[in-house]
Amino acid sequence: MADRRENGVVLVTGGAQGIGKGIACVLLASGMRVVIADRDEDACREMAAEYADNDCVAVFPMDVAVEASVTHVMGRIEARFGRLDALVNNAGHGPAHAEPVEELTLEAWNSVLATNLTGAFLCCKHAVAALRRSRGAIVNIASTRALQSEPHGEAYAASKGGVVALTHALANSLGPDIRVNCISPGWIAVDDWQKSANCKSPALRPEDHAQHPVGRVGHPGDIAELAAFLISPRAGFITGQNFVVDGGMTRKMIYVE
Repeated sequence: MADRRENGVVLVTGGAQGIGKGIACVLLASGMRVVIADRDEDACREMAAEYADNDCVAVFPMDVAVEASVTHVMGRIEARFGRLDALVNNAGHGPAHAEPVEELTLEAWNSVLATNLTGAFLCCKHAVAALRRSRGAIVNIASTRALQSEPHGEAYAASKGGVVALTHALANSLGPDIRVNCISPGWIAVDDWQKSANCKSPALRPEDHAQHPVGRVGHPGDIAELAAFLISPRAGFITGQNFVVDGGMTRKMIYVE
């Protein structure tokens, strides 16, 4: 295939809401066939209804932390499209409440790592055979929290740091057949990219935008455009890298007055 962005098949996990939805929409517009997988069944139903007449979109419920769920969806992709050209590991979540480490339960810790890190591993594991055949690409979505933290974010930071490390490990293990890269988003406003029950306009203040050298908070398209590039042959000499996309926020010294 001359350009993996035309007629190729891409799986976007956590693709029914937030950054994942933005990535799915941009990849679809670029000419790819997009498989949207998400564990939120209401969000999946809304996406399936939105693209009901589009043969280039398939929507499947999937929990990336459950291996049987992952293998089931991989089988459905093979049956539906017969190939897989790219995988975007976007599914993730943080703990319901920020808790001091001495109060963080093992259950809450394991839940975050199961989705954010183990889920990425499982999807890669079961996509590798198809991606080898297509000489495809993987993009993992981490976070600037892999590089900096606020108090009480141990589980999320550890999981996203693991995703960054997993990326360069996979790049060495799977190359040259499969390229693997990572995007670490900063502050991305996703309030208006949620399912209808949760969708609302972002409540952003001038000072929120001012924290960014580019002058604004990010939006899902900022991440989606880079993901589209990284899975395309134009990025054929790029692998094992983590790209921080944060409007420069992690490079700006901010003093509290």
